Amino acid sequence: MCGIIGVVATTPVGQLLYDGLQVLQHRGQDAAGIATAESGRFHMHKGPGLVRDVFRTRNMLNLVGNWGIGHCRYPTAGSAHNAAEAQPFYVNSPFGLTLAHNGNLTNTTQLKQDIFLQDLRHINTNSDSEVLLNVLAHELQAASTKYQVDAETIFKAVAGVHRRVRGAYAVIAMVAGFGLLAFRDPYGIRPLVIGRNDTDAGPEYLVASESVAIDTLGFKILRDVAPGEAVLIDTAGNFVARQCAERTMHAPCIFEFVYLARPDSLIDGTSVYETRLKMGEFLAEKIRHTHPHLAIDTVMPIPDSSRPAAMELAKRLNLPYREGFVKNRYIGRTFIMPGQSTRRKSVRQKLNAIAQEFKGKNVLLVDDSIVRGTTSREIVSMAREAGARHVYFASAAPPVRYANVYGIDMPSRSELIASGRSDDEIRREIGADALIYQDLDSLKAALHAVNPSISCFESSCFDGQYITGDVTGEYLSSIDTARRDQALSAGTDDGDGGQLDLNLVTQQ
Repeated sequence: MCGIIGVVATTPVGQLLYDGLQVLQHRGQDAAGIATAESGRFHMHKGPGLVRDVFRTRNMLNLVGNWGIGHCRYPTAGSAHNAAEAQPFYVNSPFGLTLAHNGNLTNTTQLKQDIFLQDLRHINTNSDSEVLLNVLAHELQAASTKYQVDAETIFKAVAGVHRRVRGAYAVIAMVAGFGLLAFRDPYGIRPLVIGRNDTDAGPEYLVASESVAIDTLGFKILRDVAPGEAVLIDTAGNFVARQCAERTMHAPCIFEFVYLARPDSLIDGTSVYETRLKMGEFLAEKIRHTHPHLAIDTVMPIPDSSRPAAMELAKRLNLPYREGFVKNRYIGRTFIMPGQSTRRKSVRQKLNAIAQEFKGKNVLLVDDSIVRGTTSREIVSMAREAGARHVYFASAAPPVRYANVYGIDMPSRSELIASGRSDDEIRREIGADALIYQDLDSLKAALHAVNPSISCFESSCFDGQYITGDVTGEYLSSIDTARRDQALSAGTDDGDGGQLDLNLVTQQ
């Protein structure tokens, strides 16, 4: 999960890219970078940290040009900050390319071998985004005639990328001297949306991970990039698009709607806020039918992403809604923080209970999801310390039981509290008096109710069905082993969680 943005404008884009990355900061807090283009030259600055910390005035003054791309990163396979893996990435052959990528490739190992032995290219980091960039560069070189670039050449190159690359990828790239390229994997797993702004000097275009960047920068939403589609915007503002994949299926990541995206975003034409309201509605119905005996005095959200679901749940059950926790907004999201021990310590720094709302009450805490269980366990403990008589816990998402390999930082099943445990065992682990999970069918129904045109979702972290069809038990086992080895070497492995059961891995 990263944030990407690209702009082709009639005026300098440095400030637009910076502001856009600020509103996409929730998608990655590990590193940030911006690359702009002017007179055939790229200008770039990137580094570890938040957007506001990476860029200073002197850096922004050097980012000249009317078109450019930006990226905010969080690592999907490591806890350590690695400045070398900050994006955008750059190669100078065949035409000069910069690239920003959101997602995760599932055949990176094979691609690295092919790039070295067949494409005769060099990879300098462990980032699959650099691999993707070099695949694109090679396909551009193979598609070009006498090293001349045009729209036909670029579309042919993207088709070559689709044939070679597996996994999830939303990409924004710059081709030196030509323009901005954006494309999405054939399943549309990671989001990518286009905006337009009409000015006296001509049209301007913006492509970003979420529509919130389009709204806040004064653009109007045009549409989403379709699965397998490539979009080209040249430096004169000419817009052209083409389907480049041989076979497509629209299956957006369901976890974007549960947790990752901002509630004020539209993803694939679907309001994230409305879907979260619907999640609360369906969850309320489950509580009504399966837990009518619970004497709930008040409903409280775990700030912030669970708030819409909690509000709607309270409304449907005719229960008081209260804010029982105050959030320190200067602490990062614990879901994307490295290491269990860091996350556990951060929970108490991030949230503080309002004792008056808990004392002597039976409270129902509502969260968007339960991943590792670290946050949930600490929050239940905080509620009891604040004086709650009984603490019930509800999740707007189903149990996260399987590894995610498409760009979300939960690749190891040994880190997932729901892996190998029953709901009651999870309840005891987090210390709650009752635990209610959303059903997967209900979650899908909630999203379908908001946007009936989407009937298929990438939901592998809930059901173990990997939409790309190339994820094997051996692949998952290798990821699990690598993840645990890295955690042990960093001293961040707490040793809890279930074991990887390869018999549970299925494909679609």
